[in-house]
Order: sequence, then C-alpha cells, then structure tokens
Amino acid sequence: MEILGNKDTRSGFGEGLAELGAEDENIVALCADLTGSLKMNAFQNAFPNRFFQVGIAEANMISLAAGMTIGGKIPFTGTFANFSTGRVYDQIRQSVAYSKKNVKICASHAGLTLGEDGATHQILEDIGMMRMLPNMTVVVPADFNQTKQATKAIAKHDGPVYLRFGRPVMPIFVKPDADFQIGKAQEVYKGTDVTIIACGHMVWKSIEAVKVLTEKGISVELINMHTIKPLDISAILNSVSKTGCIVTAEEHMANGGLGEAVAQVLSKNHPCPHEFVAVDDSFGESGKPMDLLDKYGLGSANIVEAVEKAIARKN
Repeated sequence: MEILGNKDTRSGFGEGLAELGAEDENIVALCADLTGSLKMNAFQNAFPNRFFQVGIAEANMISLAAGMTIGGKIPFTGTFANFSTGRVYDQIRQSVAYSKKNVKICASHAGLTLGEDGATHQILEDIGMMRMLPNMTVVVPADFNQTKQATKAIAKHDGPVYLRFGRPVMPIFVKPDADFQIGKAQEVYKGTDVTIIACGHMVWKSIEAVKVLTEKGISVELINMHTIKPLDISAILNSVSKTGCIVTAEEHMANGGLGEAVAQVLSKNHPCPHEFVAVDDSFGESGKPMDLLDKYGLGSANIVEAVEKAIARKN
C-alpha cells in the first residue's frame, strides 16, 4: 500500500468545495459558525456572494438550504456531524428528505476521532439516523483524496446527500485520480479467507490489520465501502461467496450503521459468520483520537481479533 502523504479528510472537503465553486455558479455554501473547522475558507474567499454564514442556527441553515434548491441552487451545508444531524433531524426529515430537496449535508468532526471535544460532540449514531431516511444518500469517504472526490461527485447527484468526514490527520492511500462512483465500493485487497468491509477512518485501521493478518498467513479481502446508502450489495455477495465470513469496521455505534446494513444483506442472501468492529452501545469521552479508538474497541488489533473469531466460526 503506497502512502501518498498525511492529511485530514475535512481538508479534502474544503478543496473539493472550492473547485466546485469555480466549475458551477449554482454551487452555494452555508456554514453554522465553523468556517475554519470545516475548511470552507477558500470557497468563502473566492465566492463571497455564494457563501452564507448563518451563525449558530443549524436548523435555520437546513431550512435555508432547502429553499435555495427551489431556485436551482445546489447548497452545501457545513457544521459538525452532531449538529448536522442530531440537532436538526426534524428539518432534514421534513424539508430535505421527504421533499427530495437537492441539499448536500456535509458533516465534519464525526465519531470518536473528534477527540478532546468529548462525548457531547462525538456523535456515533449519525450514519444510522441518516440511512433510515427515505431518499437520503449516505457517503463516508476514507481519506483526503477520497473525500475530495466524494465532494465533487455528490454535486452531480440529484437528491439529498449526507457526507461524513473528520478532523484527525490520517494517511492518504486513495490515488487522486481514482474512480469514485456513489454506490460502488472499492476493493483495496483481494483475498480468500475473510472479507473486511470498512468505511471512513476504519479503512486505514483495516489496512494496518491486514499487514498483521498477512504475516499470520490469513488472506484478507478488504473492501472500502464508502457509500453506506445505496449499499453495494453485489460487492458484498461476490466477496463473501469466496471467503465465507465477514468483519465490518466502522467509527460508529454497532446499532444502525454499516455493520447492520451489511447484516441485512447477509441475512437475506448469504447467512455467514459476521463480526462487528464498532462502538458497543456507549457514548465516547475526551481523549486523543487514536487512544479512543483503541479504548472503545476500534483499533487495528480489534480488527485482527474479529477476523480470527469470524474464521473460527466458519470452521
């Protein structure tokens, strides 16, 4: 695996948004008092007439964005994931999802890797909340390059989108010219003994785990499931037909997220051993991002352990 540098995924969003602004005058951006944190400065500076600072008024931001779509604009809203979903779920449900408005809800600082800001900000339920909404597309890219690619791709998608990314600096491993298609998973490694399906920062943690597992003689097929909804069902079934067992890894609650989405596919089509690497019905806490992943069972060692359990159940 070639490492192309290290950068936070929110910066991928910021660069992608700025490039979109230059390509399409219908792109507008709204932010709830967190322009720097969301890396929206470049767009604001280049297109001040298309940038709207709404202040700490997230519900108003979503409502404004929904209204802007009526005039043909493509609004990108930006704030922390907790405020992008939990604080404004009613407005998203009624004014965006139900009405099929072309709003792009862009959410940073998601999950445990928000770190020192603590449990009140570390939302771990948002993927589940958003994937349960009819008409909503849910995208969770893995690194800086993929977040930039996803940001540009969702602008071309007609309909509501939830785009989730984060704050910590992480390795860049997706090539800048990689093909990104909403709903089409990316195969990172081919393997025959076990399938790992991961999203977001957990793709990198899974890459770390694969190195250990390879040394143990275990052949791993790793899938970067960057789109949680619509889910790439064929990628799941094609892989598990070879490997016979699956591990899902996500920076999210075990309830409602990627793991549950995959489990639904397996239960209907191909029942097999399935281990979850996810937060077990718990809030987070303040701490260093990587320390928190380890404490809450989301480290690479936890993925290795889950793989060994899944294989043992298969046998």
